[in-house]
Amino acid sequence: MCLGVPGKVIEVREQHGTRMATVDFGGVTKDVCLAYVPDVGVGDYTIVHAGFAITRLDEASALETLRMFADLGLLDDELDPAFGLGGHGAEPR
Repeated sequence: MCLGVPGKVIEVREQHGTRMATVDFGGVTKDVCLAYVPDVGVGDYTIVHAGFAITRLDEASALETLRMFADLGLLDDELDPAFGLGGHGAEPR
């Protein structure tokens, strides 16, 4: 399953001519492409799917979504290294 997972942008940079960010998914960080959401900046929350930020959302919605995903056990697969997000069993802050 591939979910769009909310995360908080903690760094924005240019990489090889592409706007990229480091996004925190409740303690797990991942490099994410910001090409589809050029207005997202540090401190914003975004939904990430397949390594791309696809929309911006407010903090309350992001945290509630992370809590629901964690309660349902959906983050285990999405944040597993085999699925490309580099962590396992992350809990939202």
